[in-house]
Amino acid sequence: MPVIRVPLQRRAADFFAIDDPWQRPRPDVSRGDVVLALTAAVLGLLSLELVRSVGVLDEVSAPWWAQALATTSGAALLVGRRRWPLTVASLAALHMFVVGVTMPPIMGQFTLQVVYFVAIFAAVAWSRDRSLMVLVVGGIVLGMFLWIAWQFLLGSGVQDFLDERDGTHRTGLVAPVPAAVALTVLINAIYFGGAVVGGQLAWRAARQRAQLEDQAETIREQSDSLRRRAVTDERLRIARELHDVVGHHVSVIGIQAAAARRVMDRDPEAASRALGDIERSSREAVAQMRSLLGTLRDLDDEPGDRDGRAPEPGVGDLATLAAERTASGLATAYDVVESSPGAAQRIPGPLGLSLYRVAQEALANTTRHSTARTARVVLRVEDRLPNAYAEVEVLDDGRPRGATSGSGLGHLGMRERAASMSGDVEIGPRPTGGYRVRVRVPLGTDGD
Repeated sequence: MPVIRVPLQRRAADFFAIDDPWQRPRPDVSRGDVVLALTAAVLGLLSLELVRSVGVLDEVSAPWWAQALATTSGAALLVGRRRWPLTVASLAALHMFVVGVTMPPIMGQFTLQVVYFVAIFAAVAWSRDRSLMVLVVGGIVLGMFLWIAWQFLLGSGVQDFLDERDGTHRTGLVAPVPAAVALTVLINAIYFGGAVVGGQLAWRAARQRAQLEDQAETIREQSDSLRRRAVTDERLRIARELHDVVGHHVSVIGIQAAAARRVMDRDPEAASRALGDIERSSREAVAQMRSLLGTLRDLDDEPGDRDGRAPEPGVGDLATLAAERTASGLATAYDVVESSPGAAQRIPGPLGLSLYRVAQEALANTTRHSTARTARVVLRVEDRLPNAYAEVEVLDDGRPRGATSGSGLGHLGMRERAASMSGDVEIGPRPTGGYRVRVRVPLGTDGD
């Protein structure tokens, strides 16, 4: 397989992200920046006096105030290192050159060396224009090495080094002058290279954090969109169910009204029964409309018709649902608890449909996301006032199965159903093990 060689220029461009469109946000000057600069200035002045006490500055002819000004002005550059990184780096390079030419021992102080390092580091880490950053920082580094070369080749650097040795003989593998040159180049390469590489790594880390934040925000927006879509879909489905329920009751009312009108004169008792059926149908229709219209009040779309639709399941089909799950491998038991015989059969159709759908979704979640081997569906009906209610509860003996986490839209649909009927919901693990889904809906007798 042939080896693809990437040109050095392309590698450098990739490393410094020349073509990357991301721009690091430029912060304002903060209190921390000012504190850092003041700390560097104080430490610089303290170091200056300690060095003076040692006698290193005896050959510096500049007055004390000029030495202090050089130290504090360098520290002051740290204030704007993040806000104006390239400007500060350029000023730091100029400061290094001027002080290095006029007061070399002052420029060589530890605090000023830290200031210069931080200035170059910040230029690479905070610059928004990566191409301009490469030009500016590259020019600074090149200028510094040319200055070093000038010191050794044309300046007094070699002579000063020889004067300091005072004719001592060679003690190492390398001659004194080449060793001094190589050591100086190596130290400055590590110094400037560390600032540049460290700054670029800091820039990349900031870009990665920004990308992660953008991805997290996108995920949050998509999650909110999916939740809104799930709520809207559920409302549309409930609206279609309401359409069917109301249509059914209106048809019954029409038929019973026609029958009552026909037999009113010759069979008053039959007419009375027909009017009673009309009353019950109208009360149930009004009650269902009041409970569902609150859910649908923000929906703009028109609900559609479902011609030729099969009858919707209800609580009477829960036994069949349990049998189907058992046949699929999840041993599912079904129990009915009634306060009076036949109470479950008197549950209104839409409510029975909602309870059926809750049980269906809970069992489906158990199959998909749980290690459960058995489940139990319990339908409880209390028709005695004033605490009449209908409740479906699904229990299992499993634990969440790894790598099968769902979107949560099924639970959202259960809660939406219960909320549309003023019901209560309990979804979650049981203290004794397994999982519980319970929905309880109050049973109303009429609508005021």
